Amino acid sequence: MKLLIASDIHGSAYWCRKMLEAFENEGADKLVLLGDILYHGPRNPLPDEYAPKDVFEMLNPLADKIVAVRGNCDSEVDQMVLDFNVSSDYAELWDGGKKITISHGHRLVPPLGCGDVYITGHTHVPLNVVEKEGYLHLNPGSVSLPKENSAHGYILYDNGEFIFKSL
Repeated sequence: MKLLIASDIHGSAYWCRKMLEAFENEGADKLVLLGDILYHGPRNPLPDEYAPKDVFEMLNPLADKIVAVRGNCDSEVDQMVLDFNVSSDYAELWDGGKKITISHGHRLVPPLGCGDVYITGHTHVPLNVVEKEGYLHLNPGSVSLPKENSAHGYILYDNGEFIFKSL
């Protein structure tokens, strides 16, 4: 299983295009979106080429390849224009015996066990840490509005390995 995992597009048509180019170039099977897809949010600046309508028009043709969760800036109105589900706070993906739980990261941590993988967005800062409970916590940072001098990035999951990449 090959996944491109990204978060926090925030309505940027420019960075959505870059992300979709990476998705195609990586040959990923699924595009995993960790929320905050269309709206930039009241605390964020407008991202490059802010055009939420263009973003959903780019993503909808890939609906059968997208697994997504709701971010704190996503709403019921967003679900009305997106052809894939963005109403769940959490989702689980399985690769063999490996459990990968995804969430935007603005809610409480779901029950996780030692060896599980938990991937969140929300902070716009990449993260790769083993928590004291023994699960791996990852964050790809942000596609459109990275913080703390991080790159516009994503994670590629390929053959059981998580690889941080920039756009």
